[in-house]
Amino acid sequence: MNTYKVRDHKDTRSGYGAALLEIAKDNDQIVGLCADLTGSLKMGDFAKAYPERFFQSGISEANMMGVAAGMATAGKIPFPSTFANFGSGRVYDQIRQSIAYSNKNVKICVSHAGLTLGEDGATHQMLEDLGMMKMLPNMTVINPCDYTQTMQATKAAAEHYGPVYLRFGRPKMPVFIPEDMPFKIGEAIKLTQGNDVTIIATGHLVWPAIQAEQRLKEKGISAEVINIHTIKPLDTKAIVESVKKTHCVVTAEEHMLNGGLGESVAHTLAKNYPAPMEMIGVDDTFGESGKPDELMEKYGLTDKNIVEAALKVFHRK
Repeated sequence: MNTYKVRDHKDTRSGYGAALLEIAKDNDQIVGLCADLTGSLKMGDFAKAYPERFFQSGISEANMMGVAAGMATAGKIPFPSTFANFGSGRVYDQIRQSIAYSNKNVKICVSHAGLTLGEDGATHQMLEDLGMMKMLPNMTVINPCDYTQTMQATKAAAEHYGPVYLRFGRPKMPVFIPEDMPFKIGEAIKLTQGNDVTIIATGHLVWPAIQAEQRLKEKGISAEVINIHTIKPLDTKAIVESVKKTHCVVTAEEHMLNGGLGESVAHTLAKNYPAPMEMIGVDDTFGESGKPDELMEKYGLTDKNIVEAALKVFHRK
C-alpha cells in the first residue's frame, strides 16, 4: 500500500538552515552570504558557529551575487541566500553573467517563494523563478517538497560542482519524506505506483498530490505520483516511462504555468510520447496578500484541484 505519514510540520527554510550548519562542519570551504535576512533564511546558527565564514551583504543582492562569484573563483563554495524574488528577478543579470555563463560553483538559495509567502503579497510572491533559472545554461534547479528533502537537497547542492538554484518556502508544511529515502540531483522519486493517471508534482504541491492519490483511489482510479524535486536536469526517463503506462498526466506546481514544471513535462512528452495532459499552477497572473491556505485555494493549487484535473485527463484518454 502506498502510504506516507506526516511526522511533523516544519518550514522548508529551516531544513536549509539545519543542513547548512551540518555540512559546514565537514567542509571549511563552505561560506554563507545573506542580504539582511539571516533570521528569515534560518542562517543564524551558521553565522554564530562560523562568524568568519558568514558575510552579511545588507540589502544589496546584486553585490552579494558578484561577491559569491568571486569567492567561487578563489575556491570557496558560497551559499548566497535571500528571498526568491530578490535572488532571481532582482539579480538575473548578475546570475547570468557572473555565475551561469562562467559555470561558477555558487549555490543560490532562496526562500519565501510562491503564493505560500502569504501576506507580503504579489510583489514578493515569486512565481516566475523556476522558469527564469531553468533557461540558464549550466544552472541546476532544485525545488524540494518538505523539510527532510530540503536538507537532502542542500547537502547534494554542496557536493555538486556548478551553479545551483535551490528554492524553498516560508510556511510550516507536512514533513513526510522518509529520512532514508535516497536523493540524487536529476532523479525523480516515484512516491506511489499507479496505472490510470500520472501525477507529477514539485515543491509544496507534492503533499497535495499524495492526498489527491488517496482521494482518487476511493473513486477507483489508480494514480502514480512522481516527485520532481529537480526541475533541471529533468528526469525525462521517469516521466516518459510512467506516462507510457498510464497514458495521461497531471502536473502540479506552486509556480506560473508559463515556464514551469508543466511546460518542461509537456516539452518532454511532445518529443517522446504525446499524451493527454492537464496542468495545475498559477495561470498568467500575479498573486495577492492573504493567508497561504486561502491563496492556494483561490488560485487552484489544492489536492481537490489535482483530483479534478486527474478525472478530466483520465476521461480524455
